[in-house]
Amino acid sequence: MAGTRPKGSAKRVLLLDTAEKLIVEEGYAAVSTRRVALEAGLKPPLVHYYFPTTEDLLLAVYQRAAEQSHQRTLDALAAARPLEAFWTLSKDSAHTSLGTEFYALANHRKEIRSEIVRTGDAMRAAEAEALGRALGGDLDRSVCDPLGLLVLVTGLSRILVMEEAVGVTAGHAEARALVDWLLQRAVRPDAPDRDGPGT
Repeated sequence: MAGTRPKGSAKRVLLLDTAEKLIVEEGYAAVSTRRVALEAGLKPPLVHYYFPTTEDLLLAVYQRAAEQSHQRTLDALAAARPLEAFWTLSKDSAHTSLGTEFYALANHRKEIRSEIVRTGDAMRAAEAEALGRALGGDLDRSVCDPLGLLVLVTGLSRILVMEEAVGVTAGHAEARALVDWLLQRAVRPDAPDRDGPGT
């Protein structure tokens, strides 16, 4: 497995960056060890040194991206206005499109699916806990709870990014306005600094 090779190596990082760029620009099907080597300007055997199979490479890209995404989400949820920061992050297509590709890949690659299952629930639970901690008593739980809110915002942002990538935008402005409306109501009216999320 890829974990046996040095993780901090500059060439390993270059290979991961290259594979990630290919996934975002052309989709996961564009990734092969030969193509990644070509794009990175390296010889194919070097790819196999770090990642014996394409599966190992894809898994390493996913693990790194998932950890980075989780950290960005935790950072947003630790902001002064966590709901606004999280919604802004979720609307960022660069943040969302890579995850969308991996969910599609999970339909074809059992190891990716297993890794998403292994990390997904734990990361989401930690993020919900961080949101609950950040808002404390200011969150109106009669409107929503942290976990449901995270799933709703994350899921909607994925749909918007997928559709916008192919040019479908009908209803998107209305969906964003609906989330803004919900986020306004998720925080109690008497909570400090209640301007609500921006669009």
